[in-house]
Amino acid sequence: MTVTRQAVLRELLDHVRSVRRGGRALIAVDGLDGAGKSVLVSELIDLASRDDARPPAEDNRPLACVSIDGFHRPRSVRYAEGRGPESFYRDSYDYPAFVESVVEPFRTGEAIAPAVWDVDADEPVAPDPLNLPDDCVLLVDGIFLHRPELRDHWDASVWIEVPFAVSVPRGNARFPHLNDADPESESNRRYVGGQRLYFAEAAPWDRATWNLDNTDLDRPNLIR
Repeated sequence: MTVTRQAVLRELLDHVRSVRRGGRALIAVDGLDGAGKSVLVSELIDLASRDDARPPAEDNRPLACVSIDGFHRPRSVRYAEGRGPESFYRDSYDYPAFVESVVEPFRTGEAIAPAVWDVDADEPVAPDPLNLPDDCVLLVDGIFLHRPELRDHWDASVWIEVPFAVSVPRGNARFPHLNDADPESESNRRYVGGQRLYFAEAAPWDRATWNLDNTDLDRPNLIR
């Protein structure tokens, strides 16, 4: 991590830890596939862990994370209406299960279930409750997190800004069968088109508490 990136993420970490201090805070980390959501969350948690032994203790608020990817719907449901952009946006995730398993118990101080479905195996995940401290920040990373049925659950949120020309090759690098870097190619139509439906419905950059331009990984830019 460059010095510049660490300084920007340190600033974001300070902002995140200030949300609902003294209680539990639920914060969305939203962005395109390939924007760098899960890496960002890992970096923030790593920075926070370095603070644990450093006074003052009241500033060293614990962080935890879950991913919306643990709440995919079964493959048969995700593709029931085809493999186009509409089904990607509308049918990929089980939001009621996410609210029931994460949001509601987190608010009442109970253990959460960080995942209910294994998307690769296409089968349920065995229950594995996660207990969190009372004064805790829970980061939730994933796509589509500012959509109407989720946006009121967040105490704050981050939108990671990256253009499709950057996010598509970054995201596709994780999947050998997706090797076309052109956002307008047919192989990328489901994902890019689904995100454009999301943009039209939710304008996540306007609803986010913080926007992080993550186009240049070495020099991100944080905008309140």
